[in-house]
Amino acid sequence: QVQVVESGGGLVQSGGSLRLSCAASGSIRSIYTMAWHRQAPGKQRELVASISRDGRTHYVDSGAGRFTISRDDAKNTVYLQMNSLKPEDTAVYYCNVDLTPFSSWHPAAYWGQGTQVTVSS
Repeated sequence: QVQVVESGGGLVQSGGSLRLSCAASGSIRSIYTMAWHRQAPGKQRELVASISRDGRTHYVDSGAGRFTISRDDAKNTVYLQMNSLKPEDTAVYYCNVDLTPFSSWHPAAYWGQGTQVTVSS
């Protein structure tokens, strides 16, 4: 069994910071790309940032310059440091991990349950 669990969400004032964490655990053979997505009320889920196995990062325009994604492979964990938060960053943030479990030789996408981030004006 593989689990992906996010933490670190909460309520913050505009201009504040939050650090999200996401840990993958269980019978994992290999982890590849790790990413953060978010879904605001009434909107589709969208990519925020991703980081490849070799550390290459990608950010969408909305978070570029304010968000930093990083990973700790020893802990199977990905982080999202969010600075200068805006009310429009309010959303449920989901972690997505591409990994191969020991029960398979094929990678698949695993999702966490989401963590709420609310930015007040």
